[in-house]
Amino acid sequence: VKENVPAYLDPNLGIEELMSGVSFASAGSGFDPLTPTIGNVIDIPTQLEYFREYKRKLEGKMGKEQMEKHIEDAVFCVSAGTNDFIINYFTIPIRRKTFTIEAYQQFVIYQLRQFIQGLWQEGAKKITVAGLPPIGCLPIAITLFSDDALTNRRCIDRFSTVAINYNFYLQKELGLMQMSLAHLGSKIFYLDVYNPVYEIIHGHLKFGFEEVSSGCCGSGYLEASILCNPESYVCPNTSAYVFFDSVHPSEKTYFLLFKSLRPTIDSILGSF
Repeated sequence: VKENVPAYLDPNLGIEELMSGVSFASAGSGFDPLTPTIGNVIDIPTQLEYFREYKRKLEGKMGKEQMEKHIEDAVFCVSAGTNDFIINYFTIPIRRKTFTIEAYQQFVIYQLRQFIQGLWQEGAKKITVAGLPPIGCLPIAITLFSDDALTNRRCIDRFSTVAINYNFYLQKELGLMQMSLAHLGSKIFYLDVYNPVYEIIHGHLKFGFEEVSSGCCGSGYLEASILCNPESYVCPNTSAYVFFDSVHPSEKTYFLLFKSLRPTIDSILGSF
């Protein structure tokens, strides 16, 4: 496993880099087709099409049989959903006019299921799917939806409850998908990110964190994605912050999350 997974769309990547793993993700995207249009980013179907293109490149290098074996041995990491709720459902009124929150959770999971099925059809055998974090504790959620976002920044429990319920439905759906495709040799793994991140936030002092409700980049309240760039202000000690920007954890938080998920990761890697 290499230290960094480069973007597939990096024009400077050679075939050896492609063979050892790439990322098809697009920051700001989501399972709901509406979500990527908000930030004008790459939607999930297009990411899947890029994967098909990637397979053709590998086939040109190693032949069809070796390419298919390469894909079967690979681990696919799927992580999305936060933007669907925070950037889309709770911020833009379009989906709220059509869906209750319960119906929207099912709608997002349906879109996820379609994507996972697409990966299976393209030969993926080992797929990890991350659940939602406690989205009510994200700095951007506190800023946008708190009654007093400046002087009393704390987690919004009703949003985090949405994440808990979504994760419950997601695990149930993944279990059904696993049963229906086990005979094909496919394995799907749920990654619980909610509980480790919740523990870090609410027990931050024992992990050495000082700031939990704002990010290290910019004001820490709203900046994310392109608003956090080489020209942005960055706090002098990133390891004191649970979040790097208003949405994403800091490197230290990601490392703690990795340690929590290590048994699952070892199980996945041991299934080769």
